[in-house]
Amino acid sequence: MSAHCQPTGAKPGFCNTISHSHRRTSRRFDPNIQHKRYWLPSEGRHVRLVLSARAIKTVDTIGIEAAVARIRTRGGKA
Repeated sequence: MSAHCQPTGAKPGFCNTISHSHRRTSRRFDPNIQHKRYWLPSEGRHVRLVLSARAIKTVDTIGIEAAVARIRTRGGKA
């Protein structure tokens, strides 16, 4: 499974590492992905989400109900 955040859509970034001799090699910056389980009161069950650290703070701010609604409007499974 790729490093992909469900609510924010954060994906890995790609660039080159440049050595002292200016030789370029590919490199990948992965988002800080965490697996977290939240209680969803409207459905009476837990949901397991794949979140970046920034998305965890967003869920704390807007609430789990709004975050799950955003994921579902994007076509994701929550």
